[in-house]
Amino acid sequence: MNLQGKVAIVTGGAVGIGRAISVKLASLGATIIVNYNSSTNAAESLVEELTGKGFKAVGIKADVSDFAASQKLIENAVEKYQRVDILVNNAGINIDTLILRMTEDDFDRVLKVNLKGAWNCSKHVARIMSKNRYGKIINISSVVGIVGNIGQTNYCAAKAGLIGLTKALARELAKRNVCVNAVAPGFIDTKMTQQLDSRFIEQIINSIPLGKQGLPADVANLVAFLASDLSDYITGQVINVDGGMVMY
Repeated sequence: MNLQGKVAIVTGGAVGIGRAISVKLASLGATIIVNYNSSTNAAESLVEELTGKGFKAVGIKADVSDFAASQKLIENAVEKYQRVDILVNNAGINIDTLILRMTEDDFDRVLKVNLKGAWNCSKHVARIMSKNRYGKIINISSVVGIVGNIGQTNYCAAKAGLIGLTKALARELAKRNVCVNAVAPGFIDTKMTQQLDSRFIEQIINSIPLGKQGLPADVANLVAFLASDLSDYITGQVINVDGGMVMY
C-alpha cells in the first residue's frame, strides 16, 4: 500500500480515529492535511510529530459543517499541493440523550457536523477528483448507522445518512474513476468509549464475537487499504470494523 505522491485530507484528523488515520496514511508516504476545528493543540502536536519523523503533514483549521469554510479547506489544499487524491470524512461529534430529552439543536448540530460536513467536503473535492480522473473518498460511518442505538437518534441518523451518501456518490463519480466507500467502526477504544461505565463496557465486549474492543489502528488499516490502489475495483461499499458485532 504505497501512497507516495498522494495528497490526503483527513477531517477531524487530530484526535481519536482521525489521528490514527492521519498517522497511517503518512507512514505510507501520503502528504497529510490534518483538518481540525477545536483541537488546535492536538493538531499542532500531531503535525510536529509526523514532520519530525520525516513525513509530510500540515494542519488546516476549518469547520467542515460550514459550506464556505469547507470550500476554503479544499482550495487551500489544492493551492498548496495542486491536487487532492484522498478525502477521509471523519469529523464528527456526538450529543447523546433519549429523544424525550434531546433538543432540536442537539439533533441539528450532530447532523450538521457528521453528515453535512461530509457532503460539503465531498461536494468541493468532487470536481477536482473528476478532473484528475482519480480519487478516493472514504466516509467514516458507524455500525449504529446500520442497527441503531438507544440515546443516539441524532448520531445514528447522521451515520446512516453517510451510508446513503456513500452509495449515491459512488454511482455519480464511478465513471470519473473516483471510488467512494464507507467504513463502519464498532466498539473502538477511544476517549469517548473510555468514559463509559466499566460494567457497560464489559457487557458490550461480551457481545462481540472476537471478545475485545477494537483499536483506532484497526480502522486506520482499512482506510489505508481503501485509500490505496489495491482497492481500485471497490466502490459503494460499507465495511464494518467491529469484531463481528454486527453481521448482516
